[in-house]
Amino acid sequence: MQVDLGGDAKGPLAGVKVLDISSIVSGPLCAQILGDFGADVVKVEPPVGDTARYLGTEGPPALSGIFAQFNRNKRSVTLDLKQEAGREAFFALVAETDIVVENYRAGVSDRLGIGFEFCREKNPGLIWAAISGFGPDGPYKDQPAYDMVIQGMSGFAKLLGDNENPKLISNLVADKTSGLTATYSVMAALYAREKNGGRGQRIDIPMIDAFASFVHPDAFAPNTFGEVPPSAGLALIYRTWATADGHVALLVIEDHQFEGVCKVLEREDLLEDERYKGIAGRIGHAAELFPLLGAEIAKFPTKVLVERAHRYGTPLAAVNDLKSFLQDPQIVHNQTVFELDDPEAGPMTLFSSAPRFSETPSNVRRLPPRLGADTDAVLGALGLDADAIAKARGG
Repeated sequence: MQVDLGGDAKGPLAGVKVLDISSIVSGPLCAQILGDFGADVVKVEPPVGDTARYLGTEGPPALSGIFAQFNRNKRSVTLDLKQEAGREAFFALVAETDIVVENYRAGVSDRLGIGFEFCREKNPGLIWAAISGFGPDGPYKDQPAYDMVIQGMSGFAKLLGDNENPKLISNLVADKTSGLTATYSVMAALYAREKNGGRGQRIDIPMIDAFASFVHPDAFAPNTFGEVPPSAGLALIYRTWATADGHVALLVIEDHQFEGVCKVLEREDLLEDERYKGIAGRIGHAAELFPLLGAEIAKFPTKVLVERAHRYGTPLAAVNDLKSFLQDPQIVHNQTVFELDDPEAGPMTLFSSAPRFSETPSNVRRLPPRLGADTDAVLGALGLDADAIAKARGG
């Protein structure tokens, strides 16, 4: 993506205004994507800042690596929303905004006196995205939820492992799924607002639902028309294959792909075996076929297999660590990561926005902000004087 620090927004959401009152990952990811797409994002933080600022020892004070990864293209304003002056400043911002993103526990924003109904009185066109663990109602609405709680409750841990040895991914996958769900939801709501006379709406995004609807449809597919006995098929397919010096990932569905694998492994004779003709035959005889393929794959170095796979159009890739992934020629070509030079922190490596718009390209205009760095400028533009700004901050 284009790096144009201090430049104008070029993305498809240029002109849209966003207030990000969320923390950690799910809400900040949503707001960052909107900012990458051109929206003007103001991150409203409490006086102590987003907790993510302190989740790590890397970087300068109050600018951890995880905060930097999810908070570019934003300005930071500190407000004490527990005080009347802070709420009044917040409502002044709301009056001029299009979208609010929050991930408080259900009901917290209302108890603070800044919830959707309060804000809609100031701005009937407001779109409010509320990410919470379990939704705004139901028996768990007041329960806290973190990524690993959602992974465990959803059944994903036993899907990844088994009943005796459940496993969690050491990655905030449920948080990020919820952030992505919120992002496409608010963009749909923007479109609906244009069609429906300018009236906004509230969108609730329960993490448990966002995650379940993302990870489970394919795993649940065999049970779509009724419960069936568990099968070992997925365990056979979702695996890595040991090479002479590493591992590869491989999936063969089409006949021509199986032909490619046989050529890669110099085992074209397998193409004549009636057991392995057609996908049904290969799945039905996986217990014989997979050990055979495993033995053949183990004869080759990883690099040789990848080169031969590219030659024959075979869906095979090296199993990389993160460093080798980032050095892959395609990843370098795609500019999947890029560097920003922060005056205090120095160079920081961030991941790009993936969509590529032909007419309205995403661009990076702002570094991840220092806590409260833009408070005076943002609130001053609303007409607040120095004394009012100090009170809004909690000073």
